[in-house]
Amino acid sequence: MAALDPYLTRKAAAMNARREDWSAARASGDANAGVVNITASSKLAGVTGARPTQMGDHRIVSDSAPGMAGHALGPTAPEMLLGALASCLVHTYVIQAILLEVPLDSVEVFVSGKLDMGAVIGMDLEKVSTIEDMRYYAEIESSASSEALDWLHAAVEAACPVLNTLKLAGTVLPKAPEPAG
Repeated sequence: MAALDPYLTRKAAAMNARREDWSAARASGDANAGVVNITASSKLAGVTGARPTQMGDHRIVSDSAPGMAGHALGPTAPEMLLGALASCLVHTYVIQAILLEVPLDSVEVFVSGKLDMGAVIGMDLEKVSTIEDMRYYAEIESSASSEALDWLHAAVEAACPVLNTLKLAGTVLPKAPEPAG
């Protein structure tokens, strides 16, 4: 028995339950079954410059490095983006391993990128400030064949919502509608 088996079993049961619920709802005409609204907000916390950031029911502090008048009290926003990608990739590896019946002993994802801070502070007004050269590397421990792991990697590439959002660069509107309910 692999160390992750109890979690993977619990995760598979939860996924099956959601699939049954959402399939029944869609069969009854609810086209939005399975669609979740997600929210985040952040604000400046006075003279510290730190930014308490609410994501769903969770709050973390985002901050700048001392060289940008911050106190390094938490990750920078670009680091949070890379962290969100890493977390989503790990979760997607778990989900796809369950769906493809690929045994999984461990999964860890490393993400990196480069950010031209000169463009951020207005030194190069011609350049749009983006995180460039984003790369990820997944370290997978599994007894599966290399062919099965290739299928797993391809399935993750196709299914990871944060990865696909970054790769497809959808529209971000300047003013979001008010949350429903």
